[in-house]
Amino acid sequence: MKQIKSFIFIVLLFSKFIQAQNPVQDTIRYTLPDFILEAQQDSNYEKKFQRLIYNVRKVLPYAKMASFRFQLMEQNLLVLPTEKERKEYLKRTEQAIKDQFFDDLKNLSQSQGRILIKLIYRETGKTTYDLLQTYRGNFTAIYWQAMAKVFNANLKQEYDPIEEWQIEQIIKKLGFD
Repeated sequence: MKQIKSFIFIVLLFSKFIQAQNPVQDTIRYTLPDFILEAQQDSNYEKKFQRLIYNVRKVLPYAKMASFRFQLMEQNLLVLPTEKERKEYLKRTEQAIKDQFFDDLKNLSQSQGRILIKLIYRETGKTTYDLLQTYRGNFTAIYWQAMAKVFNANLKQEYDPIEEWQIEQIIKKLGFD
């Protein structure tokens, strides 16, 4: 027993000697970018972040569904032989989408609408304005852009994962990536 105590004492003494020779910091320091530090210093940061999580969780399924419907529509339009059939298909698809989602989408808040516009771009690779312009025409796209501007939104808004790092983090955390 006495040998074990003396061995432990020698090891501790030796480790103190090595620490004196090579001082090693016990803590690891990370340098955070300034914008993250500023965001975390905000007293309402957690409240705003929780609200953002709620909003993303609410509109992300709509963006995913929009992407799915857009891809399906693209495939179906390639199969249709005449312009008349394509226009009829677009009308029926638009009516089906309105019937299915209009009541839910009209109850979104302004911030949820802005997030939805960004997420549609993230999922489809095209702005909402471009989608409207392609499938509904210039006049309709301009009309809805003007309506969006009234509600502080922009249908030409693109999604930048670096600028929208919080949304990207939430989507990954939810497992929708």
